[in-house]
Amino acid sequence: MKHRLTGLLCVAALVLPACDPNADPDQTAGAIFGGALAAITLAAIDADPEWIIIGTAAGAAAGALIAQNSSTGECAYSDGRGGYYRADCP
Repeated sequence: MKHRLTGLLCVAALVLPACDPNADPDQTAGAIFGGALAAITLAAIDADPEWIIIGTAAGAAAGALIAQNSSTGECAYSDGRGGYYRADCP
């Protein structure tokens, strides 16, 4: 039962942003793909359920950010002082 509830919560966390009418479809797809890839990978290596949840959330966040940067054509660069700036990707 605990694993089913955990899985349901993970799926809900990934699917609910798709209901936002202002959401970027690329970001939503990136979040779903990143989260699913992380969950499948962690399940394949027999990770603890807690790590699967954390990894799924991290994968979803990374997927959304990658999709956002791909759609804007901007990349983040280090400024050498601990910060970053955005500029066009090469």
